[in-house]
Amino acid sequence: MKTVGLTPTEPTAPRAEMLGVTFSRGWKHSSFRLGITHVCFGATLILLALLSACTSEPSKPAETAPKPAELISARSAFQKVYVAARGWNQDAKPYRLESTVTTDGNGHDGKWAVWRGSFASAAMRSQKSYTWSGSAADGAPERGVNPGIEDTYSPSNASTQVFDIAFLKIDSDQAFATAQQHGGDKILEKEPDTPVFYVCDWNHNTNQLVWHVTYGASREGAKLTVAVDASTGVFLRVEK
Repeated sequence: MKTVGLTPTEPTAPRAEMLGVTFSRGWKHSSFRLGITHVCFGATLILLALLSACTSEPSKPAETAPKPAELISARSAFQKVYVAARGWNQDAKPYRLESTVTTDGNGHDGKWAVWRGSFASAAMRSQKSYTWSGSAADGAPERGVNPGIEDTYSPSNASTQVFDIAFLKIDSDQAFATAQQHGGDKILEKEPDTPVFYVCDWNHNTNQLVWHVTYGASREGAKLTVAVDASTGVFLRVEK
């Protein structure tokens, strides 16, 4: 005689459906596999992002606009180069102050972006120039005060007669205004793009500090040069 086993057996799927039994353990296994899939997919996205960040080129800094030129008058520039010259030699005195024509301006307001002051030391019998630059033009000196080359100096040289800075009372814009009244206005009326540059030095014949206001890019090709007293602003003469 066969006896019935007392150990319960798990019903098969069809039978379980008939009995209303669900396979909760099978669903748990499926959910577990789905969760693993989601984690793997997320990790893959993170890895791809890291690889993309490592292989991509570093971002370039934003280009900044070039600094505009600084245009100043003669007396402002002179103060800058004079301090440098006194640092070179305590007895240094100026014998010339002049502007340089650049593409940054035209000098019609007495202002330029490059000025050069030339100084002499009688005790050392040497001379040296200092150039101040606020220019952004190609080929212009580096911004700031730039020293020149030291050279020998002869006090008897008439073209390099030093002067006392107290004589320099008239600025370049004032000298320009005077020159305009003595032919300069007609030059600029016909040719408005004509640059105007300035040279200040000592006239040993008249014992005067003189501004030479020149209409043109150089003395050789000047259309007009007007001499103005650098101490009083009075018109002296037309030099060309």
